[in-house]
Amino acid sequence: MRTDTAHYTCYFSGSSQNVSRPGQGGAVLMGGGADVDEAFQWMVERGGGGDVLVLRSSGGDGYNDYLMELARPNSVESVVFKDREASFVPEIAAKIDGAEAIFLAGGNQADYVNFWKDTPVQAALQRAILRGVPLGGTSAGLAVLGDQIFSAQQGGLDSEEVLQNPTDERITLEGRLVDLPFMDGILTDTHFSQRDRLGRLAGFLARTRGELRGLGVDEATAVLVEPGGQGRVVGKNSAYFVTPPGPAEVLEPGQPLTYRNLGVLRLHPGATVNLSNWQTTERLDIIHGEEEFFSS
Repeated sequence: MRTDTAHYTCYFSGSSQNVSRPGQGGAVLMGGGADVDEAFQWMVERGGGGDVLVLRSSGGDGYNDYLMELARPNSVESVVFKDREASFVPEIAAKIDGAEAIFLAGGNQADYVNFWKDTPVQAALQRAILRGVPLGGTSAGLAVLGDQIFSAQQGGLDSEEVLQNPTDERITLEGRLVDLPFMDGILTDTHFSQRDRLGRLAGFLARTRGELRGLGVDEATAVLVEPGGQGRVVGKNSAYFVTPPGPAEVLEPGQPLTYRNLGVLRLHPGATVNLSNWQTTERLDIIHGEEEFFSS
């Protein structure tokens, strides 16, 4: 069933009989590209098989049939935001309050920040976390789950651009959109190996003066995180956990970045990690904007 309004469109599949089931919390941190079946099954299970809500700013009902067939929740509803005004419609916050699992689709993270920050939608997402609703995101949806967010307000950048000018005004970093305790101090990036974003993430961390750690997730890959911060990598590729040593040696306007001794932990599917205290095994040096990666 489709419902169109001036500010949003809804697509509903499944039972119209609302259910209320206790959730076990946690998060799905998915890197974009192909969806990871195991991650969605985990999320729906942790939501008690109840009502799944998909939030997005582009696209349509692509997750509805997929999730109904894969995980058989009570229902799936996709809400496509057209503008910020949608976030002030009481019905939208009510949908979030009634969901047992919530997933943020890919798209443009600038839309999510601009549409949701300081609105009833942001407040409702926080209430959902507090009541144990599992929350997931892929691509742009993962980008907005960190402690700080690369909001792409002026478009995207690649690693070369960031490393050659780490103070570029296009590197727009925003405060958190939601408070997931196990994401404290973590900045995320996506499509990681496929778009060669290790250097980009290092540049973002340099902008935080090394006060945050980084988490980069490959396409077709997800990290499933329990409320205590214990994570497990699933899917086809890898997740990268990056620890900076402190502030960068050279972080000056128009000058290439120099940033040595960043620790990197690269994990493959099946590996586990605790997001509060991971230990790195490899090293990344950035010297005059050039990456030197030392693999174990």
